[in-house]
Amino acid sequence: MTVFNANRSKRTGIGLAIGLLAGFGAVHAATPAPHGSFTPTFVAQLAPTTAPMPSNDPAKQLPGAISVSNIDFKRGDGGAGKLILRFSGDGAAPDLRSTGSTVTINVGNAQLPANLQKPLNVTDFATPVQSIDARSAGTGTQLVLNTNGAYESMAYQTGRDYIVEIIPRAAGAKQRAVGAPAAATTPARAYSGRPVTFNFQDVPVRTVLQLIAEESGLNVVAADTVQGNVTLRLVNVPWDQALDIVLQAKGLDKRRSGNVVWIAPQSEIAKYEQDKEDARIALDNRVDLVTEYIQVNYHNAAAIYKALTEAKGIGGSGGGQSGGGGSGNGNQNDNGFLSQRGRLVADERTNTLMVSDIPKKVAQIRELVKIIDRPVDQVIIEARIVIATETFAREVGAKFGINGATGKDGDRSSLGFGGSAEASAANAVARGNAVMNGTGFTATRDLNVNLPVASPAGSLGLSILNAGYLLDVELSAMQEEGRGEVISNPRVVTSNQREAVIRQGQEVGYVTVTQGAGAGGNVAQQTVQFKDVLLEMKVTPTITNDGRVFLNMNVKKDEVEDFVEASIGSVPLINKREVNTAVLIEDGQTVVIGGVYEFRDRSDIQKVPFLGDIPFLGNLFKKKGKNREKAELLIFVTPKVLQVAQR
Repeated sequence: MTVFNANRSKRTGIGLAIGLLAGFGAVHAATPAPHGSFTPTFVAQLAPTTAPMPSNDPAKQLPGAISVSNIDFKRGDGGAGKLILRFSGDGAAPDLRSTGSTVTINVGNAQLPANLQKPLNVTDFATPVQSIDARSAGTGTQLVLNTNGAYESMAYQTGRDYIVEIIPRAAGAKQRAVGAPAAATTPARAYSGRPVTFNFQDVPVRTVLQLIAEESGLNVVAADTVQGNVTLRLVNVPWDQALDIVLQAKGLDKRRSGNVVWIAPQSEIAKYEQDKEDARIALDNRVDLVTEYIQVNYHNAAAIYKALTEAKGIGGSGGGQSGGGGSGNGNQNDNGFLSQRGRLVADERTNTLMVSDIPKKVAQIRELVKIIDRPVDQVIIEARIVIATETFAREVGAKFGINGATGKDGDRSSLGFGGSAEASAANAVARGNAVMNGTGFTATRDLNVNLPVASPAGSLGLSILNAGYLLDVELSAMQEEGRGEVISNPRVVTSNQREAVIRQGQEVGYVTVTQGAGAGGNVAQQTVQFKDVLLEMKVTPTITNDGRVFLNMNVKKDEVEDFVEASIGSVPLINKREVNTAVLIEDGQTVVIGGVYEFRDRSDIQKVPFLGDIPFLGNLFKKKGKNREKAELLIFVTPKVLQVAQR
């Protein structure tokens, strides 16, 4: 195990001075910082590459030399372009340089096969990289990445893979964590360390950890199993992100305690934590059990018992008691709310929970019951169902007839008035007889036009008897207006998230006929059945954390409109009004949760053809009617929260 102390001075034996100039050039090759700002960087470069400069001579494949086996390009998180360069063996020494809109990768000791020497168009990946030009440079390989827009570059090597990431950066935006998504669709870790610049070529991982410890001010403890070399190039990357990249590339993990960071392989840390947990469980299996009685006041003890025992991983009362138990069995049988040795019993008569377990688990159960066992607020739900109707009807009709009359001196005239044509005709005949000194005088009556109002509110009849003819005319009219309003106001009180039902109404009976077998064959059997005609409200309220009320409700209003006569008796005709909805309402607010508006307008004319179209006189030959009906249904609801304080 090696300890890197952050307080001791930087060691000169590491060889930082060898690569200061090269590191300084690498910093200026990166994207320049905005004018007027200063970003502190830590520059380190070890073992600078000694690869020969590219030449224009054609590449020659040397037997046994390292070569590029595959070139792959992918789209990473946040629209980053990821180039993966795979080598056929170990020892490749790639070098990355950024110049303007191009990123150049030179691998002086790796050959490029002829089938990979071709340009790649990667525009469809929608990353800053537009194209990749792979070509041979002397005895080595050169890849040129052409980019578009502002970007950040990062490169690291793990095993035989050399990975280069080109991350887009919005103009004027702050530098974000390398590799984090550009959009806020998924949460990303925020890095706050001071930016550093690393350009390493196959240096030991322990050396990189020492540099990070000196830069971060942390005390780093590296396990003896931390071995291997790493190659990476990071420009202006927070030191804590650089540490995560190194750990990820080498399969390492860390655990931090205060100012000390322990770094070891992931399997070693996992085994340490597993052993620690097994030891804790083994210790719990040796602790004496305690028993405690928990009084439940507002909840139901049986419901709490069911919730705790039916939860995933709960052993319940059916589990057998184990002894001290080994670490492996203890870890498998630990069941969250209760340990494997724990027992839970609910007494419904006293509404009490009896818990027997280790003290730590008993304390957890007591705290859990304290949170669950509290009074719930209540809600008053008041509904108002308003049914408003308005009707208007008007009818105008007429009777008209010309008939003959006989009698002495029938040319004498007579005039009669009355409330109807029959009364006016009788009056005219009576007047004619009086004029003729009581001698017999008769008139034959018949109607040529008969279009009266069915139930007239008023009528006027006129009869004229002259020259042996009787003229009858009757005008009738009716106008009817009606307004009605029915208000139903159901109220109910219920607890939070508990359904409440309130009903009021009657059962209406009607007769049904069924065919049954009898002594003489099929016999009709009459049965009386009943139909519910109710005012009903079902509601389940839920009080939200912000004080509003969510109502899941069903309101129904039925009423008998009429009875339809059938051969077996009267059958009820029922008007049904119902609304089923879910609505979020402020406490004490009244809202309309439903409504129906109906309007009917009808005009009728009955007339004698041609004669009914004569101006003014045509009214004697036609009947006119006009009907208007309005009906409106509104359902209001008002919830009020009754807060219940815990005693």
